[in-house]
Amino acid sequence: MSSARSEATMADVAQRAGVSVSTVSRTLRGLSTVSDTTRARVEAAARELSFAITRSASSLVTGRTGRVAVLLPDLESWFLGAALSGMAPALRDAGLELLVYSVTDVRERADFFDRLPARRNADALLVVSFALSPAERARLDDLGMPLVFVSQHAPGRPSVYVDDEGAALRGTRHLLNLGHRRIAFLQTADGTGFTWSSKSRLAGHLRALTEAGIEPDDALVLSVPDWKGNGMAAAVGRLLSLQDPPTALFTETDDLAFRLLAALRDANIPVPGRISVMGFDDHVMAGVMGLTTLAQPAVEIGRAAVRLTRAVIDGSDGDHQRHIVLPTELVPRGTTAPPPAPPTA
Repeated sequence: MSSARSEATMADVAQRAGVSVSTVSRTLRGLSTVSDTTRARVEAAARELSFAITRSASSLVTGRTGRVAVLLPDLESWFLGAALSGMAPALRDAGLELLVYSVTDVRERADFFDRLPARRNADALLVVSFALSPAERARLDDLGMPLVFVSQHAPGRPSVYVDDEGAALRGTRHLLNLGHRRIAFLQTADGTGFTWSSKSRLAGHLRALTEAGIEPDDALVLSVPDWKGNGMAAAVGRLLSLQDPPTALFTETDDLAFRLLAALRDANIPVPGRISVMGFDDHVMAGVMGLTTLAQPAVEIGRAAVRLTRAVIDGSDGDHQRHIVLPTELVPRGTTAPPPAPPTA
């Protein structure tokens, strides 16, 4: 007769603690829906039985995997990296694993929505800075898992974002209050089919001009192809060759602003002596570079997205349509100043 002791199961822990198997699963995965008294009883029973919960065992009982998937355009953007750095520890503290799906071009995008690799691999999908077509949204709905939208407002869906339009409105007003009347808006030229927050930021910029009685000039809204290469130098040349060139440049991201500052330096254009520059994000290097910018709390956006995702997974009432709007702040630094005085005759 064997003396080996059989391995304890979740059902054994439930029987010892006097609770249901699903309560054991929720307790040992750290979910907040279990009372402190019940949690202590379950943990004590698990210790007594030398029971170590496995993710697969939990999945069999609850249908959950203990993983959260994230869909985003790339991993190079400072904002996306900062948001992920907020998500990762928050998920880890919640006992959840992180799956990242980075879709960087049209081919990868088509393949993702064709195969839907997140299916059955995660309990929720966070869609970050990724504007979906109606067909793509329908495909994600077919996953049968909660969707949480991050850095974008999705009507009727749980979302975490900042008011991009309102922030850009304040930023352009800052330039207007300094005396600028010719203000250009620079955005990335997107040939991949991805849409960032630039549409809302451009809308806020144009709204500020209209409120100030300034007719928007299409020549001052510039999409910059190859902005990480030679495209920014060409964009600067195009703006400076206008009959009435701008005295201020507002970029959709700090990453774009840094490239712009380098191009202006190479062209011997003093900032802010001749042209003011303003970004959007408050990149970790913005303070070092002295860049005036609109700060958004990228790390906190990631943390808030995880909190909302956990609430949606747990089925908390109202969270399936909840919107969390985080604040932005204008941070004036050394790259903005009043425009230069017009030359005297």
